[in-house]
Amino acid sequence: MRGIQVSEYVKGPRDLTVTTLPDPVPEADDYLIAVHACATNFFDILQIQGKYQHQPPFPWVSGMEFAGIVLSTPSGNPNQKFPVGSRVFGANQGAYATKVCAKESALLPVPEGWSFEAAAGLFVTAPTSYGALVVRANVKKGDWVLIHAAAGGVGLSAVQIAKAFGATVIATAGSERKLEVAKSFGADYTIDYRDPKWPEQVKKLTPKGRGVDIVYDPVGMVDKSTKCIAWNGRILVVGFAAGAIEKLAMNKVLLKNISIVGIHWGMYAKAEPKTVGTVWKGIGDLIKEGKFKGTLFTDKQFVGLESIPDALEALGSRGTWGKVVVKVLQEGQSKL
Repeated sequence: MRGIQVSEYVKGPRDLTVTTLPDPVPEADDYLIAVHACATNFFDILQIQGKYQHQPPFPWVSGMEFAGIVLSTPSGNPNQKFPVGSRVFGANQGAYATKVCAKESALLPVPEGWSFEAAAGLFVTAPTSYGALVVRANVKKGDWVLIHAAAGGVGLSAVQIAKAFGATVIATAGSERKLEVAKSFGADYTIDYRDPKWPEQVKKLTPKGRGVDIVYDPVGMVDKSTKCIAWNGRILVVGFAAGAIEKLAMNKVLLKNISIVGIHWGMYAKAEPKTVGTVWKGIGDLIKEGKFKGTLFTDKQFVGLESIPDALEALGSRGTWGKVVVKVLQEGQSKL
């Protein structure tokens, strides 16, 4: 197979190269999958630099999210969910390659009518946003929801989920293009968070200036968000894309009866596995109802494993929106 193997930590994506590697050897409970698309994530950049919390032993193949076709099924599992030829998406170390192994628990069927590219970016973002808004914040019809970094992968998922549940969505982003994208995915109002007065703008939009019921924050904007949240509001701590972990004065939480709610989706498989199935069923229902679509970045296309450094650099520059996905070419497949 061909893939991007990391034998030592590198300064950045430009140092990554595609080489010919031995095919991965499936364990008894592994599926072997031909990768047709792989998605980029910020943690992929951190991992190749040795800065991520999960660092595999050298050498390892980079990448985590993928979509493709099942080539072989687990020899130790007689009740296989995905027969050879199944179109699947999922996550496992080694996605930046033409082949990858994965356990059944890390795979799902590609939704009907979806491309591999659209499905490749679904495994991390959609359940994070559904788990946050539905499971943790109990979003419902009539709620006002503020979504920060609304044009990102998790942000666009959150916009769609909040709208599907009947909420009014105020989306923030840092460029006109990103605000335009958030609007195209269903946001009712958009605000540029580069304006220091954005909390005032948010509050003015809400009925009688009461503030929003839910804040979805994957950036690290909790403190300022307390200025525009309503009584009994819920602030969802989704991540720290801005790079700093905030400190918050607890009197602000007390005075407005605010709930600060964390969401660590990656831990659900271990700590609360039943919820994983519930969340994916909910996402599947929204897809079937036409209320959730893929968040694939379409302003530029990335084709072939050799374009992964470009894709990661584009992601790291924060000039992209949605999920930046690379089309992976199998042997003999052309770029056309």
